[in-house]
Amino acid sequence: MPLPAHGVLLAVAAVLGSVAGAEVASSDRAEALFAAARAGDTASISRLLGEGVDVNARGRYDTTALFFAADKGQLAVVDLLLARGADVAVRDTFYGATALSWAVDRGHAEIARRLVEKGAPEPEQALELAVKMSDGALARAVIARGPLAAPERARALAAARDANATAIVELLSRAEIRPEPEVPVSPDRLARMVGTYAGDGTAAIDVELREGVLLARAATGESWRLIPVGEDAFRSADAPEVWVRFEGRADIIEWAGVQQGAQLTYFRRAGAADAAPSAASEPRRLPEDVPARTEAAPWPSFRGRNAGGIADGQGAPSTWDLATGANVLWKTEIPGFGNSSPIVWGDRVYLTTAVGAKADATFRTGLYGDVDPVPEEGRHSWRLLCLDRRSGRVLFERTVHEGAPRTKRHTKSTHANPTPATDGRHLVAMLGSEGLFAFDMDGRLLWKKDLGVLDSGWFYDPTYQWGFSSSPIIYGNSVIAQVDMQKGSYVGAWDLASGRELWRTPREEISTWGTPTIVSGPKGDELVTNGTTIRAYDPKTGAPLWTIGPNSEITVATPVAHDGIVYVTAGYPPVQPVYAVRAGARGKLDLPSDQASSADVAWSVAKGGTYIPTPIVYRGHLYTLHNNGRLLCYDARTGAVVYGKRVGSGGTFTSSPVAADGRLYIATEEGDVFVVRAGSEFEVVATNAVGEPVMATPAISDGVLLVRTLRHLYGFGAPAGRPR
Repeated sequence: MPLPAHGVLLAVAAVLGSVAGAEVASSDRAEALFAAARAGDTASISRLLGEGVDVNARGRYDTTALFFAADKGQLAVVDLLLARGADVAVRDTFYGATALSWAVDRGHAEIARRLVEKGAPEPEQALELAVKMSDGALARAVIARGPLAAPERARALAAARDANATAIVELLSRAEIRPEPEVPVSPDRLARMVGTYAGDGTAAIDVELREGVLLARAATGESWRLIPVGEDAFRSADAPEVWVRFEGRADIIEWAGVQQGAQLTYFRRAGAADAAPSAASEPRRLPEDVPARTEAAPWPSFRGRNAGGIADGQGAPSTWDLATGANVLWKTEIPGFGNSSPIVWGDRVYLTTAVGAKADATFRTGLYGDVDPVPEEGRHSWRLLCLDRRSGRVLFERTVHEGAPRTKRHTKSTHANPTPATDGRHLVAMLGSEGLFAFDMDGRLLWKKDLGVLDSGWFYDPTYQWGFSSSPIIYGNSVIAQVDMQKGSYVGAWDLASGRELWRTPREEISTWGTPTIVSGPKGDELVTNGTTIRAYDPKTGAPLWTIGPNSEITVATPVAHDGIVYVTAGYPPVQPVYAVRAGARGKLDLPSDQASSADVAWSVAKGGTYIPTPIVYRGHLYTLHNNGRLLCYDARTGAVVYGKRVGSGGTFTSSPVAADGRLYIATEEGDVFVVRAGSEFEVVATNAVGEPVMATPAISDGVLLVRTLRHLYGFGAPAGRPR
């Protein structure tokens, strides 16, 4: 008997509901398998597999339980999964890595051997680990898989000889070598490698492109025609024992590694770094259009008003000298650790810090890709400090919260990352999982909100926690926070006076670390957030306004706006875009793959966006700063590249640039602040040392440049009555 129409719909809905429920249940069971693999829980794994969970069930990016077991060093789990048919050839869709890649990266030699013996692809990647661990069994397993690539064999041989690993030297010496086929490389890619590369002493090589072939000439007179065996790897057509590999960051070729037999020598490319004055040098030439000194202006939140980062007319100094004290107004020690930036209102400076039980808290600067969080650190004290802007004297120090951190942090992070915000009557501090707090200007608590555990970390594996860093912003009578984490992300607003929640909009986002921005447009104000999808909301209601993508899987930089256009950038795979979106747009703004602009998108670039530092729009140009110091200058209206230069001769850049009086201030993790002339010509006019790592972004107000280092807050500026 046929069902009535509404009965058919109900039946279909029931079937679809049961299918969806089954998919959710299957996904949850796969996640349970992954969690058990990470934890080494073989009993739970056996039970789940016995209940029908696929041993090769795929998670995000096609990861499997074998990936997580190999990463965490769970040998018993690896053996169990392999015995039950785990596929060693699976590659994730994000990094292109295999379980063997993670075992090698983490130094788990025995797991690597098991995977190599089971046929894991690219077994030669385990040779370096075999030598490092003096593990002959692992070396034999790799060699047993077949002939080795000549460069890998030579490098492993050299390392084994250096380590005096005679047994592995003997194994590698007898190993067969396979020929390296030529790989096509585009002429544009080859042209990037042309240049002079200098080594120690008089050692150097010149690389030129002749009739589509790279030719390398050494200072010794040797020359090699280079045949590509990879995008950046070459073998010599003339000397079978010579291989060359080119390396760099941010699309700049910076190094050439030349391997001759077992000897590997690195050469730095001339011109990869731009010359800079020595520390504390006098400026060579200051901009001619320095504005007249204006009234004191506050710096009320991360990078000033709306994250703009501009302080024209505030009298920022261009040079200082710690040794002589020139233009050093004061230096104040700050307890604990914090990456939060200082803010200024009137003659008061505010900042947050987290004081741990261990004085030697783990903190690592530099360019590296480690994902491991810092181990448990014990009880902490989160504090709000207020200093006098003119003298650096601490006016008050309030303990805001005490207890053990509710999440772990990255080695380049702290438990006090978000920058406070103020409107001159209220002071708001976001302490991540420890809560959202509001004070009066004298540090008296007005209200606090426990937002729960804000678990922000590596998208690939949620057990790697990195800490929270998105800063709050004040909009009218509300405080707004972007709360992106592994699960349950949202953007929300709270009443500034009472802490009452005004609205909350869920977000389909994974962890992010940037601060939202308010943009004024022809249809009203917009709240713009950076994320895997860039999204804008009505800041009064939280209603979605527009979205654009694709974007990086990790986003840190804050959106910035100028003259009706909002600029958003990100620099992590799978794409590293820069978008310039016109305020007032609505709906989904994604561009076709063959277009860089539209009615709503003024311009965009698909590659070249920056990872951590927030860009800055200043005097008609958009400046983006890569972590390695590459500064790109665009025409802000059209997106045309004006120049791309390296700031300094090395170093790591996490702090975001700020601008004042025709100059950009760019700080490094190594403790230098470069002063760069703003405009269409790149020029470093001064370099100033602060002697400690700088992670926080500087603030500028009323003649004082505030620079927070790992241990201190500095006030730089000319003494009263003297020119800056």
